[in-house]
Amino acid sequence: METIWFCLIALMLAAYVVLDGFDLGAGILHLLVAKSDRERREVIASIGPVWDGNEVWLIAAGGVLYFAFPLLYASSFSGFYLPLMMVLWLLIVRGISLELRSHVDTPLWESFWDVAFALASTLLAVFFGAALGNVVRGVPLHADGYFFLPLWTNFRPGSDPGILDWYTVSIGVAALLTLAMHGGFWIAYKTTGDLRARARKMARYAWWGVSIFTLLITSLSFWIQPHISENFSRYPWGYIFPALALAGLAGAWLWNTDRHSLQPFLSSCVYICGMLTSTVFGVYPNVLPSNGDPSLSLTIHNASAPEYGLVIGVRWWILGMILTIGYFFYVFRHFAGKVNVEEPGEGRESLS
Repeated sequence: METIWFCLIALMLAAYVVLDGFDLGAGILHLLVAKSDRERREVIASIGPVWDGNEVWLIAAGGVLYFAFPLLYASSFSGFYLPLMMVLWLLIVRGISLELRSHVDTPLWESFWDVAFALASTLLAVFFGAALGNVVRGVPLHADGYFFLPLWTNFRPGSDPGILDWYTVSIGVAALLTLAMHGGFWIAYKTTGDLRARARKMARYAWWGVSIFTLLITSLSFWIQPHISENFSRYPWGYIFPALALAGLAGAWLWNTDRHSLQPFLSSCVYICGMLTSTVFGVYPNVLPSNGDPSLSLTIHNASAPEYGLVIGVRWWILGMILTIGYFFYVFRHFAGKVNVEEPGEGRESLS
């Protein structure tokens, strides 16, 4: 049951990165691809009906984490308290920037919230990537399963690390480039004309950065965390996950043409899932490795809830997922097609 819940949480986090990832990517590229107020409203309209629903996957994953691995939840939320508060505020700023932008029809007001939206989205991508880097690198866990990390120390991933070091920052930059590519493909899928062309161009530029950083962070991760190479050596079938990532990366390049809109975005989804599943496979059965004494690592066995609760929880999780997937299918089906933003004075913004 511990392994099942480990995979379920990984699945929910992957769903969050894929779904809210294109929202964040749209925010990252917001000021780079949109050259007028109408185009900026088109970018916002491309995520308008779904961005808040996509964020629910993060909340749901946190709730499931608390239920299935309570020690991990308690340890990580206390050890990462400062960055978690920063992420919370960035999520708040990003949300209110989308909600408040259209409340006052003045260029200064709209520009302020456009910058807030882009900046919050960019920083969130970097912080989420750095968080993943901390999980792979490991933290200085004590015998009681707890730890504390400052924001940074000497910027080296050694015995006295900070949340930010050259390894976790490199993961953060890789996440930023990945979500920029992901968001660029989404904007190109949902828009037309010059905005679509610029979004495709930015996604192509980001693709090169993603390709370079994929090689870089893969090499660094195998060096930083020896457990990854041990898992791939012990279970060679696990290479299917990095192969999936490479296939998605290749598809994103090959299909990024004028004739294709959905295929590059789906390829980006495959790449993200491949990279995340490769990471999950590499650290298993650890849920939070110790970068000092490996015996102090939090695993699916010493951090999980009692088995009876896990069994009952699976039944309710299946029911909840059926309802959730049905809701998301309905929303995205209703939201299908290109966005159409009316000029000010023509009525409310419409989606078609």
